[in-house]
Amino acid sequence: MRGALIALIALALGVPAQAQLPGMGEFNGLLNKAKALGKVGDSFRKIGEQEEVQLGGDLAGMILGAAPLVEDQAEQDHVNRLGRWLALHSERPDLPWKFGVIDNGDFNAFSMPGGYVLVTRGLIERMRSEAELAGVLAHEIAHVTRRHHITALQRPLREQALGDMNSYFHPVNTGVIPGQFRSALMKAGKEMYTKGLSEEDEYEADRMGVVIAGRSGFSPFGLAGVLQTLSAGTGDRAYALDAKTHPEPVKRLEQLDAAMGTRLDTLPGVIEDSASFVTLRNPPPPIKAGGKPKPKAKGKKG
Repeated sequence: MRGALIALIALALGVPAQAQLPGMGEFNGLLNKAKALGKVGDSFRKIGEQEEVQLGGDLAGMILGAAPLVEDQAEQDHVNRLGRWLALHSERPDLPWKFGVIDNGDFNAFSMPGGYVLVTRGLIERMRSEAELAGVLAHEIAHVTRRHHITALQRPLREQALGDMNSYFHPVNTGVIPGQFRSALMKAGKEMYTKGLSEEDEYEADRMGVVIAGRSGFSPFGLAGVLQTLSAGTGDRAYALDAKTHPEPVKRLEQLDAAMGTRLDTLPGVIEDSASFVTLRNPPPPIKAGGKPKPKAKGKKG
């Protein structure tokens, strides 16, 4: 009763209630922080497609800054044609999809918001069939269509005390991400690509990737073949980052087998490989002047 009387007197005199009641200032501060955190969460949930594409381009540029594109136009064209064909059979065919091969000998693949997908030269070299490459690309496409990266980037910003959260709030669908918000996203992006997405995101991308590959006419078992390669390569340095950022290949195979069952065993006319991909992996020897293949270089006698 006495507390209520003090509050009424404070209101009547125009004096802030927190000046009269100890602890109210701290409470209001926490309340304001909670509201600010909510706004940051809302800003991520409402991020428009133009902003998503811009963010993806920024993150792709970050990766390309560390490993440039392979200077092989035939290889780049093939991966782009295959990737775009697969993307046409996904939930978001209208994104401006872009695919590329980066000059890195490790086995890895990266996808970014808005439709950017990069695979390493080392991954391409280890593909045993085009169905396997289709499985990898479809897995990455699934990450994009389900906006897994947006969720992953949202998490650290919501968990950190970033001061005035309102400065990170941005208008919806403007197509431009404000500088301070963009810087925070890029910092979170670097962490995301070294730590990886959540296990559930990876399992979901595996399940969806198999479906996308099958819809596109490729064997749905290509991705399973890749996971077997990863399982056999445990301890190989080339697989180190993939192993760090993904669940164990055996667990992924178990999850995928449980999801697929026998439902995809009888898909008609699926593609395992194509003549163009075989040629890409095993190019003919260069032609010397005169129209005959150059002889292979012989080793020096020692």
